[in-house]
Amino acid sequence: MNRRSAQRLLAATTAAVAAISLSGCTLIQTLQNGGGQVDPAEIIDADLAPELQEYYEQELEWGPCPEDSGADKNAECATALAPMDWDNPDKGEPVELALVRQPATGDNPQGSLFSNPGGPGASGFDFVAQSYGFFSSDLRENFDLVGWDPRGVGRSSAVQCRDDAGMDDYFYGVPDNYAQMTPEQQLEWTVAKSQRFGADCLAGTGELLGYVDTNSTVHDLDLLRALVGDPKLFYFGLSYGTDIGAKYIDQFPERVGRVVLDGATDPTVPGFEVVIDQQEKFADSVRTYLQDCIEGPECPFQASTVEEAEKELRQIAEDADETLMKNADGRVFTSSVLQMAVIAAMYDQSTWQYLTIAFDQYLNANDPSTLFLLSDSYYGRDPSGHYDSNMFQAFTAINCLDYPRETDPGKIKAFNQRLNQVSIFPSASTPEEMEIGDLACENWPVDTKVDKLEPVTGAGADPVLVVATTNDPATPLKWARAVAEQLESAQLLEYEGEGHIAYDEQDQCVNSYVDNYLITGEMEDAGETKHC
Repeated sequence: MNRRSAQRLLAATTAAVAAISLSGCTLIQTLQNGGGQVDPAEIIDADLAPELQEYYEQELEWGPCPEDSGADKNAECATALAPMDWDNPDKGEPVELALVRQPATGDNPQGSLFSNPGGPGASGFDFVAQSYGFFSSDLRENFDLVGWDPRGVGRSSAVQCRDDAGMDDYFYGVPDNYAQMTPEQQLEWTVAKSQRFGADCLAGTGELLGYVDTNSTVHDLDLLRALVGDPKLFYFGLSYGTDIGAKYIDQFPERVGRVVLDGATDPTVPGFEVVIDQQEKFADSVRTYLQDCIEGPECPFQASTVEEAEKELRQIAEDADETLMKNADGRVFTSSVLQMAVIAAMYDQSTWQYLTIAFDQYLNANDPSTLFLLSDSYYGRDPSGHYDSNMFQAFTAINCLDYPRETDPGKIKAFNQRLNQVSIFPSASTPEEMEIGDLACENWPVDTKVDKLEPVTGAGADPVLVVATTNDPATPLKWARAVAEQLESAQLLEYEGEGHIAYDEQDQCVNSYVDNYLITGEMEDAGETKHC
């Protein structure tokens, strides 16, 4: 999932499960792991702080999953408790973490394989409960697959900002007099919009809003590893899920088992650079799409070259903000909707055909409905207007804690200038707008938890596997290469192709290599980049 561009584009254009009691008494005498007995000393560090003992000593009570979980009859669900503040465990109410487990289909499972599908804000619970088929039959045979919603997300203690109507207003709302507003008035309205959203998130979430950062989630993951009885963490992270995995490797290298990071993010890249890198790669993907379209028999663009098609695409964006056409459901079609529709389609080449249909309907029938459907798919909104998760509420909350806040006007202006150079949709910004950076985080009601971005090294960790798609627009290849270089024991696997995440492309070379590593720990020519 694209980590930050949604925030930037939005700002630039308009833009419960029962808790399990803590035992708090004695250490678990024996823990099950792969059918065998494991000494508790192998699970929990001897130097664990006393105030954390009760959390690591709680027992998970696995039972039937909620009816609305989408999990099959074999799945089991549980809730764990974690301290709100890992640095001050006695502070605040404990955080609930919702888990789902798909037991291994084989007779001799190796333990648990945790996974996170990205975001930040995507539901790891739903991923394992509802997308079980993502994992190969070999992985399902060898591991209990475990998903959880990180703090702030979904079924866990969650960020709560607005209801469906409120989220519609945030993503799609446009003032009735928007076309008559001066640029200064539009900017004032956009800033106020971000301020209101942040205030609503604080009011709805409370103290938890300041503790949904990724470093806290990394500590939660180590707790969960211990609670399922695994001496070492086996983990499959996708997109932002690789950020969780890489930071776990760095903070708990002695607990690292086999870890795959597919679609890796580079923890040293500042927030503005993340946006620049992503927008540059999305622009490349859009150009590849346009080339594919104009070479086809039913392309709705009049252009005969990619350059001409780019101009046509930008003109569509400009016209949208001038005409403010209404969709059948009453929502206003703007350049923001267009941009999100295009970005959503770039995640997987198989979606390009729907983008072409959407443009055909819009250009030839003045019908933006399919462009709205693509944008809605990105935000997780169904045709009735219901958002299937709190993903983008958590997305903003986590991002605003994870990156240093940039307030230098000169750096913000330089960022906007570079953004206009690389984006497929450059904006005609006024001087005042050029000094507006990340509106959401600039107006966020709680402070960032990160003053400086640090590389990950994972000194002493077992070998891990970093996977990348060469033309991934959301997590560019150079990020994966950087992470593989930073980690002392990583091997890089590069898949030649389009789209985000390599494993779900069903390429035999990629999937067999990843599966073999997770099941056996073996790598070919470890330390050298492997190509598929």
